[in-house]
Amino acid sequence: MYRVLQLGAEQRSGTVLELDIAVIIVTYRSAQLTIDSLSSIQAERLATGMRIRAIVVDNASGDLPAISHAVEAHDWSLWVTCVLAPKNGGFAYGNNFGILRAYDSGRPAYVHLLNPDAQVRPGAIRSLVEFLESHLDVGIAGSSFENLDGSDWPIAFRFPSLLSELNSRLEIGVVTSLLRRWVVAQHMTRRPQPVDWVCGASMMIRPEVFDAIGGFDEHYFLYFEETDFCFRAKQAGYPTWYAPQSRVMHIAGQSTKVDERNAGPRRMPAYWFESRRRYFAMTFGTSRAVAIDIVAISAHAIGLLKRVALLRMRSAIPHFLRDLVHYSILWPQNRRFPEVQSMLPRG
Repeated sequence: MYRVLQLGAEQRSGTVLELDIAVIIVTYRSAQLTIDSLSSIQAERLATGMRIRAIVVDNASGDLPAISHAVEAHDWSLWVTCVLAPKNGGFAYGNNFGILRAYDSGRPAYVHLLNPDAQVRPGAIRSLVEFLESHLDVGIAGSSFENLDGSDWPIAFRFPSLLSELNSRLEIGVVTSLLRRWVVAQHMTRRPQPVDWVCGASMMIRPEVFDAIGGFDEHYFLYFEETDFCFRAKQAGYPTWYAPQSRVMHIAGQSTKVDERNAGPRRMPAYWFESRRRYFAMTFGTSRAVAIDIVAISAHAIGLLKRVALLRMRSAIPHFLRDLVHYSILWPQNRRFPEVQSMLPRG
């Protein structure tokens, strides 16, 4: 595989300025955020001189008229394409839809997924391209993030597992210390390093990854889709790296209204539990996924008793244990898992 990637690089020009970079933004009721994101991309285009084009996918939310008007008003139509998806199929569906549209204008050198509530800081896109150009065996690279106030959010992730579920559901300090190697969220340093998966809010992908595994699995409506994608890419020989030289401002939760970092706990939507169930079943198989759920439910029940005893229920996610049980793979009706569905065929 390394030789194939190396040959592809030799066929390109020696400068990143000549590479075709396709940025995909999927919006759902995030018109103004999307316009702000496009404005940050335009600044990057002007500052670096790179060939960056953007495909904005409105996931059937009504955002398209406002975004199209802004594109016209700012004279961005030469590099921004706005398309309307026929349905709100979720993050995976919308990104696959946008990637297909990007390929209509020719196979890009790289595909960059960017959330509508994210804005690239100077050099963010170029840094990801330069990283992948100099690491030909890497398939996916993710940015470091900052919050709206400029504070750091330097997080990448390990793949979820039985031990990570045990730790996160118990929420007991001594257990977290013992299971530190399995905690999903990793606090990153300022050095590039390999990770299991990166946040889909800013993720650059080598097209050869799509050739090997297809696109995102559209059975995930929201959450776990980038985890699954990076897992399948790694299985195919395309690792993921964290590239902190690329910095992106991400207003977490603004496009999903679910995971705001500083908000109080909210009840998790059904699709979070459905995505979680699918990820564990598709990754580990039904039997191990059942074992994971038994551990998660038991650990969360113990953690809940601890919260009750310490009078800390206000910080608990509402109805989490009830929902975890309801959507669990323990029930036979929750064990139907169709194969990966993607409108992007393997190469």
